[in-house]
Amino acid sequence: MKARWVIVGLLSIPLVDTLLLVPIATAIGLLTTVLIVVLTGLFGMVLVRAEGRTTIQRIQQKIARGTLPTNELIDGGLLIAAGAFLLTPGIVTDIIGFASAIPVTRYPIRILTKRYIVTPILDRRTNDFISGNVYIDGFPDEDTVNLDPEEYGRPDEDR
Repeated sequence: MKARWVIVGLLSIPLVDTLLLVPIATAIGLLTTVLIVVLTGLFGMVLVRAEGRTTIQRIQQKIARGTLPTNELIDGGLLIAAGAFLLTPGIVTDIIGFASAIPVTRYPIRILTKRYIVTPILDRRTNDFISGNVYIDGFPDEDTVNLDPEEYGRPDEDR
């Protein structure tokens, strides 16, 4: 079900871009529109390359300190997507690409990506270990019965 919406979204972006580029080209001219598309692509690639170098340096620094570079890896993925969007001609793809490449707008996108994409995927693959929703009262066995939470609550819990 979710894959269907992703495909619909990916197919609708070029359609919307085409529907926006045609009126813009008729208003400002075909040559000017092509020049704008090429220049935004070139400027975007320079921006993505510079941000990519910064991100790689931060990944190396975190690894040298012995910490996990989770935010930096998500930034790297967003920069790869930004590069693809910026190379695709169109207004919508340029907006999405620049939003993913500029640090001020990339940070909120990273937070949303972690919350709604990365964490749920990792939770599914690790049986909710990432979010902390794990069974902590010993090892469950086949005889474990799931009851209503009100019936098996701990005495030290606040209600």
